[in-house]
Amino acid sequence: MQDFPPRIATFFTGTGDAPTPDPDTRSPAAFLRWMLRQQWQVIALSSLACLLWLMPLTFGPYIFGRAVDEGILGGSTPHLLTWSAVMLGVVVVGGVFGVVFHTLVVRTWLISLYGTTQMVTRKIAQMGHVLPRRSPTGEVLSVASSDSDEFGALTEVLARSAAQLVSYLTVAAIVLSMSWELGVLVLVAAPVLLGAALPLLRPLHRRQQTERSRNSELTSMATDIVAGLRILRGIGGEETFGRNYAAQSQAARRAGVSSGIWQAVVEAVGVLLSGVFLVSLVWLGTRQVVAGELTVGQLISFLGYGLFMVGPIRTFFELAQKSTRALVSARRAIAIFEQRPPWREPDRPVPLDGTAEIVDDLSGFTARPGLLTVVVSAVPEQSAALADRLGRYLPPDTDPVGEDEAEGLKGRAARRARADRERRRARIAARDEEAATREWGVRLGGVDLSAARLDDVRRTVLVSDTGSGLFAGTLQDAVDPHGRLTREQAEQALRVANAEDVYDALPQGWQGQLDERGRGLSGGQRQRVVLARALAVDAPVLVLVEPTSAVDAHTEARIAARVADLRRGRTTVVCTVSPLWLHHADRVALLRDGVVVAEGEHADLLERDAAYREVVVRALEDEGVPQ
Repeated sequence: MQDFPPRIATFFTGTGDAPTPDPDTRSPAAFLRWMLRQQWQVIALSSLACLLWLMPLTFGPYIFGRAVDEGILGGSTPHLLTWSAVMLGVVVVGGVFGVVFHTLVVRTWLISLYGTTQMVTRKIAQMGHVLPRRSPTGEVLSVASSDSDEFGALTEVLARSAAQLVSYLTVAAIVLSMSWELGVLVLVAAPVLLGAALPLLRPLHRRQQTERSRNSELTSMATDIVAGLRILRGIGGEETFGRNYAAQSQAARRAGVSSGIWQAVVEAVGVLLSGVFLVSLVWLGTRQVVAGELTVGQLISFLGYGLFMVGPIRTFFELAQKSTRALVSARRAIAIFEQRPPWREPDRPVPLDGTAEIVDDLSGFTARPGLLTVVVSAVPEQSAALADRLGRYLPPDTDPVGEDEAEGLKGRAARRARADRERRRARIAARDEEAATREWGVRLGGVDLSAARLDDVRRTVLVSDTGSGLFAGTLQDAVDPHGRLTREQAEQALRVANAEDVYDALPQGWQGQLDERGRGLSGGQRQRVVLARALAVDAPVLVLVEPTSAVDAHTEARIAARVADLRRGRTTVVCTVSPLWLHHADRVALLRDGVVVAEGEHADLLERDAAYREVVVRALEDEGVPQ
């Protein structure tokens, strides 16, 4: 049985591994049950190991009481030695299985933690650019980090609680055989004490939801700030965003303090009620010894079991608390996992010809085969929208729906907020599906992109925009993530993108490590490595959006010349107003209000089109100035 690393194949079909069924997202409880079923064997083994680990506590007081009554008070050395040997055997078994239990329970924790992380990764890969349209980035990151840890904590406490329950019932049977009054007290104490604390769990649950929401917002804000730090510095927005982050950080801190206070209250109630139970047990036991109904050894056993029963009661409290936290996390997780891609494969897919011309009906843009076409627009968002359409990407025109709308609300108001949140998500999903399944309006060789398989579109038309990032790994992984290139091909891509300095700066060259998002690189270096990766794919149709906005003019001129030379004979579209790219363009298209209003060669347009001249001359004034 292979259970770690967990073999997760959710959200995909046709994989080589035996597929894992998709998680049950009907409700938070259903999702948790699904997760526990995936590793029930390991949880069962953990519970068995924990039960054996508890043997000294389960049978120790009884053995000790018999040793006192028969060996010490009875004056029998053989009985004393016999019970001592039994105690030694029980302790040895408990010690051995304590190690086994710890090993297994850590295993269950890691399976839940890494399994959830893998599912989030697969969901991101499955949804692609659609997921940020529906769910905030911070929530996705939180599910993969903090929420996955909560699921691991639940498996650990569940295994321990199952063993504690069996041990609890065993102890109740032992004490019932000695005194039915004390046995009944031991048997009913745990459910009564747990029921007394349950009303405290609802406000705890509500405050933990608030804490989780504000931490998620804080993570999203931090992600956005890091991603746009260079732009923020350029417009002087660091201080404003810093104040906003500090305010959100304090809101998260206050939510954490409030949640911690209620957590402490629940813990205190558990300790108080456990103490009341222990005092009651000792008082009743002493009275029965005085009345001659119990022996001294049996009283010692009862005292030992009284102390022991504090453990199961506290474990049951812990189970209730961690179940509450896991339900909060499960609600967040299913908001991610229930999302479904809007794309539908055509019944009879048509192959695409990457050597044909590509036409966008909405804007009237045409990229002729084998030419370098530069798209110029005074509004960069319009040319970026054209690039999205050419690659069959949905536009970034929706606000993701978070899980914090019901924060601070109770009862009917909270239910209305949750229902409204679900309706908004459903509207976005329906809108995405309607856009993704209708005729797309971009034709390659006369074939609308909606008539081809999405994988075929992605292989034929590659779009590299300003949102393209780098993952942690080696430079080789960054340039050739699929391991398809020869060394000569990779070096050529790096040279064309003028990124040789990145190679030279890394002590191990191609095997040099890059941080996540390329944090150790400058903005220009990151952009050039991303460009090298796009060029290395050698796609039939390549669309680049502002590929050199973060480099100086001299470097940009070299890159433009090298890209034009490398891509000669293949269709290339570059969205930029940089004159250094325009000098190498075979054709230029001018966009205004999202529509092509002029096209031709750069020199001709500069001479005869005033609108084109206005856009380009503004860029010429900045030529040679680092961006």
